[in-house]
Amino acid sequence: MKERVKIHIGDIFVSSRPSVVETVLGSCVSVCLHDGIHRLGGMNHILLPGRAVLGEFNGASRYGVNAMETLINKMMKIGTRRRDLRAKIFGGAHIMQTINMDASPGLKNVRFVEEFLEIEDIPIISRDTGGINARKILFHTSTGDVFLKTLPVIHFATVNLEERKYRKKVAKEIQKSVEVELFRN
Repeated sequence: MKERVKIHIGDIFVSSRPSVVETVLGSCVSVCLHDGIHRLGGMNHILLPGRAVLGEFNGASRYGVNAMETLINKMMKIGTRRRDLRAKIFGGAHIMQTINMDASPGLKNVRFVEEFLEIEDIPIISRDTGGINARKILFHTSTGDVFLKTLPVIHFATVNLEERKYRKKVAKEIQKSVEVELFRN
């Protein structure tokens, strides 16, 4: 039976044994690295592109550069060679509809990962990125297979309507409970 592991933001998992790694992604991105020759695999879960300021933040692998370097190094420690790695990338949805698409954290994450893998000369053999829906992925480390399920996101209009109703309710409660007494000289 394959070991089944869930990873979350900032987590990294690699294995030389057959394992299934699971995560859920919105604007975050996961890179699944696979070595088909040695049947090794690993996956990360990136929150933001760039590099963490070490010493000031305890979740360095939430950031792209740290997460990618750590993933590759861990893969090499369990027996892969860089030239044998192939990548599959997932996530990067435009979840926050109030933000302009050009400023989307998801789009920035995808661009970062693509550029990083190109510089490191690791081919991207498959991807499912962008859009507006979250994703749940299951990565099989020994085969490199990834099973993906798209998760519908609550549309912004619905959330916006609910937030407006809640603000009105709070404003009414504040008006009922606060009595103001003015003092004049």
